[in-house]
Formats: sequence, structure tokens, C-alpha cells
Amino acid sequence: MKLDKEETEILNAYDQGKMNLSTPSRAEKAKIKTTAENTFRKNRRVTIRLYDHDLKGIQKKAMGKGIPYQTLISGMIHQYVEGDLVEK
Repeated sequence: MKLDKEETEILNAYDQGKMNLSTPSRAEKAKIKTTAENTFRKNRRVTIRLYDHDLKGIQKKAMGKGIPYQTLISGMIHQYVEGDLVEK
């Protein structure tokens, strides 16, 4: 996984002992849990048309990874939107 500048600085500070970790409070844990649940909640349905060849290829790749093809498509879209999926 590629870290951005801020993440690299945080990791370096931790490795150098410049940061101390603390245990989050119950309220902080609840907020973190709610945020995580909302992040991974898929709340929109989209219908798209694909070439049959492309769908079969996606299904084959998903089967090789052991995941549903819809999950693979959703993951690829998410990676593209976040800038983690780039063209060759």
C-alpha cells in the first residue's frame, strides 16, 4: 500500500518514539465504529450495461480471487475514484 506524505510522517514519528498511543474512550470507540459502518455501507444501486466479453472476464477474475464479481467491480470503481487505480 502506498502511503501519502502525512501518513509517512506519522509512521516515522511513531517509529522514532515521538508519538505515544493511548486507548480510546468508549465514546471515541463508538464514534469510530459508527464511522467505519457508514464508510462500508453501500446505499446506492446502479445498473450498467457491459459487453458480454467484459462481464465474463470480470467474473473469471473474481472467481480467481474468490470474491463475487459485483464486489470486484465495486472495488475497482472505489480504487479509481480514490486515485489508487491508474492507467498504464
